[in-house]
Amino acid sequence: MARSTAQRVADTLRTRIEGGGLPPGTQLSEEALGRDLGVSRNTLREAFRLLIHESLVVHVLNRGVFVRVLEPADVTDIYRVRAALETAGVRAAADAARPLRDAVARAVAEGERAAAGEDWREVGSADLRFHRALAALAGSARIDTAMDRLLAELRLAFHAMPSPRRFHEPFLARNRTLAALLDDGAYDRAEAELTTYLDDARTLILDVMRETSR
Repeated sequence: MARSTAQRVADTLRTRIEGGGLPPGTQLSEEALGRDLGVSRNTLREAFRLLIHESLVVHVLNRGVFVRVLEPADVTDIYRVRAALETAGVRAAADAARPLRDAVARAVAEGERAAAGEDWREVGSADLRFHRALAALAGSARIDTAMDRLLAELRLAFHAMPSPRRFHEPFLARNRTLAALLDDGAYDRAEAELTTYLDDARTLILDVMRETSR
């Protein structure tokens, strides 16, 4: 089915938000974006509605539409749901198809290559691909869709990080460890490691949010 103009505009804005081109807190000007994208205000407003539904932007009465700034409660909730989705993948890993398992290893290698090149934003993108691959081991289209939406929201927190390296570097080795546990068939240990991993990641983000709000 062909995508509507509003859906294509939403795709463009989503890509800019996820890539950091429209950081959290940025006001989305109908006039400027309309000129830039060559679309009407009505089309933009429909695109905004789609992104509001995805929790990527918010409408503030009498002020306009802004890229969402996550609150600590948002991060806690995102990680709670992530834990459920990724754990479902780990529990299904033994029966997962080879291409799904290969995606986990590929994301680990991509993150390590990006780190070697000091490209810490790409390390972050590879990390998200790794966690999406973990959830995808469940073989559920609904889990995949839910995970995509959660990770798009999580990028809002990543872009607010003053030091991407500080956040992502400690988890490179842990990604490798998790992938190795799955390869070895140590699924119970992998699940325990994943639980601790996500708890630590959530805590680190919340600590940084507290520091930057002072």
